[in-house]
Amino acid sequence: MGGMLIAALGSHLKIPNAVYQFIVFALLMKIGLKGGIEIREANLSDMILPAFSAILVGIIIVLVGSFIFSIIPKIKREDGYATAGLFGAVSASTLAAAMVLLEEQSIRYEAWVPALYPFMDIPALLLAIILANVYQHKQNKDADTKVDISGIIKESLRGSALSALLLGLLLGLMTKPDAILESFYEPLFRGFLSILMLVMGMEAYARLNELRKVAHWYAIYAFFAPIMHGLIAFGLGYIAHITVEFSPGGVILLAVMAASNSDISGPPTLRAAIPTANPSAYIGASTSVGTPVAIALCIPLFIALAEVVFK
Repeated sequence: MGGMLIAALGSHLKIPNAVYQFIVFALLMKIGLKGGIEIREANLSDMILPAFSAILVGIIIVLVGSFIFSIIPKIKREDGYATAGLFGAVSASTLAAAMVLLEEQSIRYEAWVPALYPFMDIPALLLAIILANVYQHKQNKDADTKVDISGIIKESLRGSALSALLLGLLLGLMTKPDAILESFYEPLFRGFLSILMLVMGMEAYARLNELRKVAHWYAIYAFFAPIMHGLIAFGLGYIAHITVEFSPGGVILLAVMAASNSDISGPPTLRAAIPTANPSAYIGASTSVGTPVAIALCIPLFIALAEVVFK
């Protein structure tokens, strides 16, 4: 909101691109390191089915969202892919809020459940980027020209944002970076995040005019999508509960992850990988509607649903 305000007032403030790129690298490295550490410390045999469910949910969300936006008139396909990717990725803050509420209500969940978020987050972002790149290649070439899918996947994985996220995840898994995480990345995290949000707000305002004619469609999607996504994940989590005794609290957290939309890893990753997408579309839908629905409505909804289902 601060970034949009100063842009609206005509401020000449600019964050140098090199500074922005470093901030994105530091943020995504921190997220990757944290996720890798949590996965390393988890019982991998217990995680297999829930982790597969998380991957599947992330993919389903992006495919369904991309299809919905493709049939709505006047919506740019790149904007639709980016929005679907952001809603398929996970909000760390929404997940943290759900964990606090479960602990207050003494609802048990496995300690490794928060480590499931990269399994949903990364496939969702990667698939959205791939779909957007395939579409752009088709638009830029003749219809009969074959699109190199494997090349697009490789190029997407080499992108700066995804590379930082995957590097952090790998280092968290293979090394013991706990000390540097606590001494360097953690203290800087919130400050860097505020600068990132400032830049996103300034850019979102600059491209707000593109969104005015179709903003209602994004608002409708952002309201109903978190509920539908959470229900899909709740169903898959229930299957894991029956199969491997995945805890009710774990099922709730899986559903909340699916209902959330990324506020940290998603925006810079999508901005870097799909530069033609309008941040006003995917960030506006997420922050103005999607996140409030996920926190205020979906968390209590899935807790109540679990009380009925697991009674």
